[in-house]
Amino acid sequence: MSKAAESCWRVSKSRADEIQVAVAANFTAPMRKIADDFEKETGHRPLLAFGTVGKFYAQIKSGAPFEALVSSDKETPDKLVRDGLAVEAARYTYAVGKLVLWSAAPGLVDSKGAILTSGAFQHLALANPKLTVYGAAGQEVLKKLGVWDAVQPKIVLAENITQSYQFVASGNAEIGFVAWSQVVGQDGKIEKGSAWAPPADLYPPIKQDVILLAPGADWLMAMNS
Repeated sequence: MSKAAESCWRVSKSRADEIQVAVAANFTAPMRKIADDFEKETGHRPLLAFGTVGKFYAQIKSGAPFEALVSSDKETPDKLVRDGLAVEAARYTYAVGKLVLWSAAPGLVDSKGAILTSGAFQHLALANPKLTVYGAAGQEVLKKLGVWDAVQPKIVLAENITQSYQFVASGNAEIGFVAWSQVVGQDGKIEKGSAWAPPADLYPPIKQDVILLAPGADWLMAMNS
């Protein structure tokens, strides 16, 4: 079992058969596998909801009964701790995200991402920068390259990183910013299409934290008693 699953879910053994987990869209595939493994090992069923952390934050503030959040950033857990809605002691960084410019078409995106400066495309998929850390990272790359103003009319705005991937995979956008984990296989190579990974100095580190929320705090207390 992964550390993410163990950290958030091992406490459920003491109290309940189910735990409600809010999961950032970029972690959809790995979390489904983790949840399946967890249920097989423990008999406890994680109830997963996938979406943007921005929306999850609003829902949690409004009383949504999630017990854990697998975030795509560290800022949202920071805010939840400050709001008294999450448990700082039950939190850690489970991954550092990697941004990639991807196309489903082989050869379209070169190894230096020159397509962005050449403008040789009609549409670019980008997750909403106001709601998603990957979208904000993609926006920062475009600004650092000096092409943000020129590219804006071509942007197809996605609700989250999963939808950004879908726009590109379906051909609704020739290129788009997605998470590295969405397009690479177990061998660490791009499974299909073409891609460019922007240098890390072009966008802030995408630290991704998992944290136990206030409704799950009694589980943590029971585990430590």
